[in-house]
Amino acid sequence: MISRRSFLHTASVATGLTFVPKPLRSAEPAPSSDSVPLIDFHVHLDNSTIDKVLELSRERGVKFGIVEHAGTKENKYPVVLSNDAELKRYLAMLEGKPVFKGVQAEWIDWMGCFSPEVLGQLDYVLTDAMTMHGPAGQRQKLWEKGPDFSDKQSFMDRYADWHVEIMAKEPFDILGNTTWLPDALLPEYDALWTEPRMKKVIDAAVKYGVALEISSSYKLPRRPFLKMAKAAGVKFSFGSNGRYPKMGLLDYSVAMAKELGLKPADMFSPAPPGQKPFQRRKRE
Repeated sequence: MISRRSFLHTASVATGLTFVPKPLRSAEPAPSSDSVPLIDFHVHLDNSTIDKVLELSRERGVKFGIVEHAGTKENKYPVVLSNDAELKRYLAMLEGKPVFKGVQAEWIDWMGCFSPEVLGQLDYVLTDAMTMHGPAGQRQKLWEKGPDFSDKQSFMDRYADWHVEIMAKEPFDILGNTTWLPDALLPEYDALWTEPRMKKVIDAAVKYGVALEISSSYKLPRRPFLKMAKAAGVKFSFGSNGRYPKMGLLDYSVAMAKELGLKPADMFSPAPPGQKPFQRRKRE
C-alpha cells in the first residue's frame, strides 16, 4: 500500500521568496510576513514528538497547528484517533503548548466517533477530498493504486462535486490539499481544473464558511484558482502537510499571499468556543 506521505513533495525549494523569521517564544503570538500571520495549520507528529516539533517552530518562527488523523480504525495512519478517550489523551498532550489543537478528519463518518463536548475542545478541524466514493460506494484513496482515471472529464466532474458534497455535509474549518490531483492527472492540471469546476468549489467554500489551504508541499492551488477564490471572499490558511522535519516550510504559501496581497482579514482564524462549525451548523 502506498502511503499518502509518499506523495508529499519537499517544500524546501524556494519560489523566489526568502524570509528569515525571528525565533518564536512560547508566550508570543504567531509571527507575520508583511502582516499575514505565519501559521502552518497542517502539521503531523508522525515519527516525532511534540517537543521536537516545537523546537522547529521556534527555529523557523512559524506557529504550528497540529493535526492527528481522526476517524474510524479503517483509516490506516501512524495515529488514528477514534474515540473520546483517545482524543482526550491527544488534547492533554498539547495542553499548554504554543500550538493550535486540530485533527485531520477522515472520510465522512468521523463525527460519529466523538462526543460534541470533546470535539468542542479542538481549535479546528481540517479535512481533504483525497478519499472519495468508489464505483460501489466504498471509500477509495485516490493516491493509491486502483482508481480508474481513464475518463478524465467524468472523474473531474465527480471530483469537483465531491468537494462540494463534503463541505455541505461535514462540519469542518479548513479544506486541506485544495485542488490536489493524482499523479496520473497532474500534468493536465490547468486543463482539468476548468473555470466552472474551480468556481463550484470556491462557491461552496464561501457558502459553508470553509477556509482553503494554500499548500506549500504540493504548491497548490495554482494562481488562477487563488485569484478567483480571493475575489469571492474565501478565507485562506497556510499548510505544509509536514512530517518532521519538513513542517513550517511555507515558501509557496507566503509567495502566493504576497502576490495576492492577502491581509490578516483574508486568513483563517479558529472560531471561538460555541461557534465551531459543528456547533454552528447544529443551530442552523
